[in-house]
Amino acid sequence: MAWSLPATRNVRGGGELSWAAPAQGDGDKQHIEVISFLDVFDRSACRPLETMVDIFQEYPDEVEYIFKPSCVPLKRCAGCCNDEALECVPTAVRNITMEIMRIKHLQGQHISLMSFQEHSRCECRPKKEVRIRQEKKSKRGKGKGQKRKRKRGRYKPPNFHCEPCSERRKHLYKQDPQTCKCSCKFTDSRCKSRQLELNERTCRCEKPRR
Repeated sequence: MAWSLPATRNVRGGGELSWAAPAQGDGDKQHIEVISFLDVFDRSACRPLETMVDIFQEYPDEVEYIFKPSCVPLKRCAGCCNDEALECVPTAVRNITMEIMRIKHLQGQHISLMSFQEHSRCECRPKKEVRIRQEKKSKRGKGKGQKRKRKRGRYKPPNFHCEPCSERRKHLYKQDPQTCKCSCKFTDSRCKSRQLELNERTCRCEKPRR
């Protein structure tokens, strides 16, 4: 079946609504709700937004416990910046305390108070690599016109940056800065102390498979 070119349809406000090719088997056209540009722009701006955060991400050393709930709602900086060289980062934070149930294998459970960090204000600021580049340029500018002595017979190691082992589960890994080799932070014996097994692929303590 050949696809037809996308059609456009005028909507209120003078804009155009683009229609994509319909999926096979579609019946009558359904009513489409259009979100205005100003609403989309406002809702996508850099600001504190509530997101679910894994408790183990905030408390990576407390692997002997099971938490209920396993994640908590926290306000963290999110949103878009108008320049690719900028990123949405927190400029003010606050601590919030929550009641969380801790469960320890064969030892029972209890509710305890746990502190978490929330972002209360966010701004679009230059990314780390952009800041480093700007600092290097300023240093080169200051050194112009000065005589530099060449250092001979000294080895300068290459300056490289290791890629993270995992974007979302950094707390589960440890990394050798020289070789960039990744390994699990938790050991098999530590997992077995909780009646669990170490999954070497995910580096998490999991229930044994039967």
